[in-house]
Parts: sequence; structure tokens; C-alpha cells
Amino acid sequence: MKLFLLPGLICDGGIFASQSAAFPQARALDGYDGADSLGAMAAAVLRHADSEGTAEFDLLGHSMGGRVVLEVFRMAPDRVRRLALVSTGVHPVGAGEQAKRHALRDLGRTHGFAALVDEWLPPMLAPANHADLYKPLRAMCLAQGQARFEADTAALLGRQEAASLLPRITCPVLVMTGALDGWASPAQHQAIADALPDATCVIVPDAGHMLPAEAPRAVNDAIAAWLAR
Repeated sequence: MKLFLLPGLICDGGIFASQSAAFPQARALDGYDGADSLGAMAAAVLRHADSEGTAEFDLLGHSMGGRVVLEVFRMAPDRVRRLALVSTGVHPVGAGEQAKRHALRDLGRTHGFAALVDEWLPPMLAPANHADLYKPLRAMCLAQGQARFEADTAALLGRQEAASLLPRITCPVLVMTGALDGWASPAQHQAIADALPDATCVIVPDAGHMLPAEAPRAVNDAIAAWLAR
């Protein structure tokens, strides 16, 4: 059974390096073929599955990738055996969100993509993890480029309503975030888990938004338990 790992905003499969090493059936995607909507991103995931001859699969999405997971389920629910929502959300576009995302976009356009990354990335990590992880994660994000940031941003700002999908998801679901994630809080994830028929909620201590890289052992243990269900 194939496990697809779906990255978030300006991340690639490297965010899942520890998970790819731990689970031989895992396939970490590097992106979504340039798509600029969540629906098109989900279609890209399904194309990858088709190209590998995988009729049914497990899906884990981190951050924006969690929203892509839900769109894959919307499009092809019978193909999803299990799904995992990590450091993500189901809420609609909030007041002021477009302005904040466009301010980052414009920072990159005006001062260069490195300036954008250096503004966006630091709050994504728990402070104790900056020393070890900031440099490699910054390099990963820089490699994605301004065009990828703008496509991902357009996808997030154009997202469909998703909360009503949750009661329809009857397969085993892992819901997980870092205790120090200021973007995707533990309370938000507990609410997601409560809306699902068969969910386990895991809150990882001392970790922020870049959870797969910040707490690989805890994440891998949670994945192993989820895959055993």
C-alpha cells in the first residue's frame, strides 16, 4: 500500500526526509506540477498515483498539504484508505488573510524571494529548533522560488469550504500538530478530530509548524500507529 506525503507552502518532499527513511512505502511529493488551486493540486496527486499503478493509497498532508488531502478525498473518496491531517486547518479564508499573504508576495517581488522567506519562516519553527533546522529549511524554501509561492498562495486564497467533508470521512484519520504551532493550534486540531468519525489527535510537545522536521521520532511513532489501524 502506497503512502503519499504531501508538502505545504513552499516546501518539497525534503520536509518528510525522516518519514521517507522510516516508511519504505512512502512517496514524498516535491510539489503539484505548478498547480495554483487546491483542486488542481489534488488532481496532480491522483495523476501520480495513477502513474504508479496505485488504485488505493494512504495520504498524509502537512500544512497546505492537509488541505490538498481533503480535496483528494472530495474527488476520489473510494481510493483513500487512511488520511492524516498535520499542522493544517479546515477554516475558510479569514478577515485580513488575503492582505497578509499578498504583503508577503509583494515583499518577494520588491526585495527578492530571500527577504520573503526570512520574514515567513522564523515563526514556523519552535524557538528551540531554530539552531538546528533554520538553515536547511531556509534552503529548501528558497529552492521553491517566487512563482511557487504565488501559486501556493493563490490556491490557499481560492480554497473551497472543507469543514463539511469531515463527517463523511469514515476511514482512520490521524490529526496532529505541534504544541507550539502558532499557525495551526492544538485547539484547532482537536476540533477537527472531534468532527471526524474515526480520528486520533496527537499533540507533539516542543514543536512548531514544521512538525515533520522538528519532531521526527514523535511523528514517525504516530504514523506507525495510524498505519497499523
